Amino acid sequence: MDLIIDDSAKARIEELRQDKQDPALKLRVRVEGGGCSGFQYKLDLTSEQNKDDMVFDETVITDEISLPFLDGAVVKFENGLIGSDFKIENPNAVAGCGCGTSFSI
Repeated sequence: MDLIIDDSAKARIEELRQDKQDPALKLRVRVEGGGCSGFQYKLDLTSEQNKDDMVFDETVITDEISLPFLDGAVVKFENGLIGSDFKIENPNAVAGCGCGTSFSI
């Protein structure tokens, strides 16, 4: 199973590491039940890593329960007029909601 980290996400995480003076900072991506479409993404910046976490490109971590839902997904960072945010393009999702944080399989 694989999670793909786009160069835009890597660059943003590196910027955040420098801003916070924390070279261990990573983006944690989790999938939980809930949201308006059945599952939702939870994204957090953290320096803490659990021993069973999987690390991708030294910038993004996830857990073994979330990984099957994220297999083949791409983590990106997008700058927009309304705001900037990490986005997940997930080929496993068959539907999603307008906010982009909830999906169904």
